Amino acid sequence: MRRKLFLALWGTALLGIAVVVGVLRASTQRQVHAFVAQGGPWGLQQTVARLQAYYAQRGSWEGVEAALRAGAAGGSPGHALEHGPRVVLVDAQGRVLFPPEQAGRTWTPEEQAGALPLRHQGRVVGYLVPPGALHVAAATRDLLHRLDWAALMASAVAVAAAAGLSWWLSRRVLRPIYALTRAAQRLAQGDLSVRVPEGGDDELRTLARTFNHMAQALQQAAETRQRMLADIAHELRTPLAVQQAHLEALQDGLFDLTPENLAPVVEQNRLLARLVDDLRTLTLADSGQLPLETQRLDLRTWLPEVVEPFRAAARQRGVALRLTLPPEPLPVQADPARLAQILNNLLGNALRYTPQGGLVEVGAVRKGAQAHLWVRDTGPGLPPGEEERVFERFYRADKSRSRASGGSGLGLSIARSLARAHGGDLTAHNHPEGGAVFSLQLPAAPEAAPDAPRGV
Repeated sequence: MRRKLFLALWGTALLGIAVVVGVLRASTQRQVHAFVAQGGPWGLQQTVARLQAYYAQRGSWEGVEAALRAGAAGGSPGHALEHGPRVVLVDAQGRVLFPPEQAGRTWTPEEQAGALPLRHQGRVVGYLVPPGALHVAAATRDLLHRLDWAALMASAVAVAAAAGLSWWLSRRVLRPIYALTRAAQRLAQGDLSVRVPEGGDDELRTLARTFNHMAQALQQAAETRQRMLADIAHELRTPLAVQQAHLEALQDGLFDLTPENLAPVVEQNRLLARLVDDLRTLTLADSGQLPLETQRLDLRTWLPEVVEPFRAAARQRGVALRLTLPPEPLPVQADPARLAQILNNLLGNALRYTPQGGLVEVGAVRKGAQAHLWVRDTGPGLPPGEEERVFERFYRADKSRSRASGGSGLGLSIARSLARAHGGDLTAHNHPEGGAVFSLQLPAAPEAAPDAPRGV
């Protein structure tokens, strides 16, 4: 790639140099030839102009010798005769018209090579041969040759400089890309700690920053996966150990095979089944493959159905359970079973951590295009700064929120995944008056169109 980029840069520079040198060479040659053709080297510009005007006025060279002599005697600007016999005027066929002593002679094309053409209406009508015309023509060719050689040398220097600059630019541009390539190879080999310097131009800096973010996300995902696997192994180990111990005791005859002795085994088996089911639900929700059977629900009428089964548990714990309903219908498009699963988890947690004499409040309200549901308790609240971590799998803020108090450590993770599967979200924060508040946001469904009146 470096060679291709170098060739592209160098080829572009070479083309630009060639175009500039070609244009300058052509322009220089054109200007030199025009200067010579107008009599520049001999100061004959006015003489050429007067001779062309003379021919245009008379249509021939008749009497031109007398006109030239009269012009010289009168001190006219067209003083061709100042040069004496060295200035020669010939007609279009090469016959000498002036000076008289050369009249009748015909100049060869080689002798006319350095002559100044005299034109009328675009055609050559004669030549003015200056003194030393052949020498000047040779000097002109030599000048152009030296200019060509100077241009060639300047081009060679420019091409070499362009090659060096192109090579330097190609290395500078591709160095970050090579670093990214090496880092990507190390990343593919499992080194998730690799990072690249975020330098260079804006585009390369953005590319490096994006790569670093990707590598960091992969590293965090790998660490999260390792922690989750360790947590799963830990969660599975306890019920499996309990089952194994009871079964071995039954097998060795330490316990009688009675329903009471089998009850711990059944209970641990149910715990394992729930844990596996929770893991499956969480995996499907995170991958966007959890099937949802959505329908239109009015939260004002649906919420009491979900909250009512918890009133008995609240009374048993000595906790007040309050329901705040919206004043108007609050429709959402949701899966009733999955939405109830979210509320059941939040209500179960709230009742579990609310002390006797406390309050658990459930409510809903419309805020713009969203329906907001909340569950508030007056328990110990969440540890400061841990409001997001409570949604991590198997997260334990403290011993009071461990599996020993009834949770599997996956409930809040599942609840948030289900909320996001519905196009909403689930957040948590501490209430200013104490306790934790879990807020569920769902897109509000549009109002149903009224039924059309039936025809009579």
